[in-house]
This record gives sequence, C-alpha cells and structure tokens, in this order.
Amino acid sequence: MKPIERRLFLDRFLNYVKFDTQSSEESETYPSTEKQKELGRYLVKELTEMGLQDVEMDEHGYVFATLPANVDYPVPTIGLIAHMDTSPEVSGANVKPIIHENYQGGDIVLPGDPEQVLKPETDKALKECIGQDIITSDGTTLLGADNKAGIAEIMGALQYLIENPDIKHGKIRVAFTVDEEVGTGTKYFDVKKFGADYAYTIDGESAGEIEDETFCADTAKITIKGVNVHPGYAKGKLINGIKIAAEIIERLPKDSMSPETTEGREGYLHPHAIKGGVELTEIIFLVRDFTVEGLKEKEEFLQKLCDEMNKKYAPASATLTVEESYRNMKYKIDEDPKVVEYAIEAVKRAGLQPKQGLIRGGTDGARLSYMGLLTPNVFTGGHNFHSKKEWICIRDMEKAVETIVHLANIWAEKSK
Repeated sequence: MKPIERRLFLDRFLNYVKFDTQSSEESETYPSTEKQKELGRYLVKELTEMGLQDVEMDEHGYVFATLPANVDYPVPTIGLIAHMDTSPEVSGANVKPIIHENYQGGDIVLPGDPEQVLKPETDKALKECIGQDIITSDGTTLLGADNKAGIAEIMGALQYLIENPDIKHGKIRVAFTVDEEVGTGTKYFDVKKFGADYAYTIDGESAGEIEDETFCADTAKITIKGVNVHPGYAKGKLINGIKIAAEIIERLPKDSMSPETTEGREGYLHPHAIKGGVELTEIIFLVRDFTVEGLKEKEEFLQKLCDEMNKKYAPASATLTVEESYRNMKYKIDEDPKVVEYAIEAVKRAGLQPKQGLIRGGTDGARLSYMGLLTPNVFTGGHNFHSKKEWICIRDMEKAVETIVHLANIWAEKSK
C-alpha cells in the first residue's frame, strides 16, 4: 500500500487539540460540558466534506457517520470509535502544541512551564523515538492526544480509504463520543442504531498495543452511623463515626491492595472519598481487579472490617453497599476472539510487533462489549495521558492510521 502521508492526520490533530473539550465530574448535564459539542459540530462538517454518509450529531453530542463498503459481498460492519472530551484533571484550554523535530535524546523542557520536563530515564518510550518528531503542549495544559489523536487517526484512515479505492473494505461506522473521561461515554450510546457488528476504540497508548482486557470495577460505600451527643456531656455515650472511619482506613493493608503498591494484574481497594461527621460518615472505595473473584475477595475484606466495627462499637454501625461499575471486557471478547486476532494481524502488516496488553482501568469498549458490541482498544501512540507532560510521536500516529487501514482491509479479505 502507498505510504501514509502526514497531511491525512497531522494538521487535523494540531487543529483538534485547540478545541477545549474538557469534561466535568461535577456537572449534571449530558454531555457534562457544552463545549464538547463545538468539536462535534466541526467534525460533522469535516465528515460531510469528506463525502461520508449518515453524518449527524445527535441530541447527546455523539457524532456518527458511515463510509459505505466498496465490495459487493457481505462483510461485517466495523465501528471505529474515539472520544472528544479531555480529562477533568488538567486544563485543556488554549492548548499550544509544539513539534520537537528530530528528537535526539535527552530532556525536553516544555517552554510554558520549565518545571515540566520529559526525561528519557523515567519516560522510557522516549528512547524508542530517537530521530523522530514528537508533539507536546507548551507545558501549561495537557496536549489532548487522549483522545484527539484517535479522532485524527480515524479521520486520516477514512481519507486514505476514500483516496485509495483499490483497498477493499466493508461498511465502516464511525462514532465520536463525549464524556468518556468521566465514565459516562456510553450512557446514551444506542448499539443497535450504530449498526456495527464489531468495533474498535482508537484510544490506547504505545505503538503496536492491542488491549482486550480491562479491570472489573465496583464502587463500595461504607456508611457509618455514630452516636452523637453534646460533647460536654459525652462520656460513655458519644461514638464518633469519623473515628470509626479512620480506624477502617488504618486497617487497610499498607504494602498491598492499593493503587500506589500494585501493578500489572494486581487489583486494589482504594479509599477514594470520605465525607460526613460524628453522626454519619461515608467512605467511598474504588474496588478493582481483573477477575470477578478478585473483586469479591476485596469486598469480603471490607465486610469483615464492618462486622468487626459493629461488634466493637455497637450501637454504632458500619454498613457496606456495593454497586457494579463495569466488568473485564475479556470475558466477552474471548467468546469471539477474531476481533482481536484481526487487530493483531493489522499491527503486523503495519510493520510493528504486536503487544497484547491490559488496561488498569476501564474504557468505553468495556461497556460496549457488555452491550453486545465487542470492542477492543487499539493504540494511538500517545503517552502520559491526563498530564501536562503528555506527548505523542508522529511516526506512531502514522502507524496507527496504517493499522486502521489494514484492519478494514482484513475484515473484507477474511469475509470472501
């Protein structure tokens, strides 16, 4: 196939990051910020000008489009998905992207905030980009590669397929979603209306990575009801809910089972928030593991702590409730493994070594997989997401576009 030209994706990416699309965890609207729709409207215009069909932005802010098949035999419809919002953790306003040409190693000091420095000794992926062009922000904001790189790469692949009709592909459905960063990216996503048989989120990191596993996730809440009386006359009567909460947290393992002490396949029990007073205190825990069994073990540990507090501090009480968040998409994807096998083959055809990985978190793809649309995650080439040190290598963006093109072609090829 012909080389992937930068014009297909780079100018788009540098333009998209200038849209402030930061989502909000505090908002009660959907999408959580109206400004996400500004990028959505712009993408509708671009998709229409490219000649795609069924282009729309719906009432929820989702952008959809269709690239028709160019073969006359049945091929499964493939979905390509990326999200428009950026993380609430770091500002996405007034992003000033900088291209560091022909990186030769060493530190990269970001000029807008010289305290923001990319160091190859701590950022190992930089060493794989010697001689390449790297994009960062100026250090005062995040870059927005998560996930505007995915959007630009999808758009670049669509343009490439339109310009090269000799590359055969089935029907491709495109979706650009909102509010992924606040966990509600698929809240109103209509899988049936989308009409894809399989899909891919283009939202991963290092070049060559295909991710088909996520955490299983629950949110656990311990509600502590203390006994409150006037502190001046409290001897033998007052039972302080705050102190019970402190004791529960103190009893958590110090060297394991926390985000700061785990990696790889290790799960954790993370006290995420605490609020309240003497009479009523609540602790919110994020419970994460790659298996449902691992989740249950951690929740049983919390229940044991509650039982002990109830025995020790009666008539005060500690009650555990658990709410399911999402499940490891691998449970579903393993039911039809070709969706991953074809992605791995596409990476190989792009000249990369495939790396089948896992996500210590969740994705829109995890929820979509349980909604009936198997959706593993494909790399974008970005690094240090959600931070001012976010960066991406232009070569790896090019490889992401190439991988998407091969992926579309493989589905057509395998369907003959």
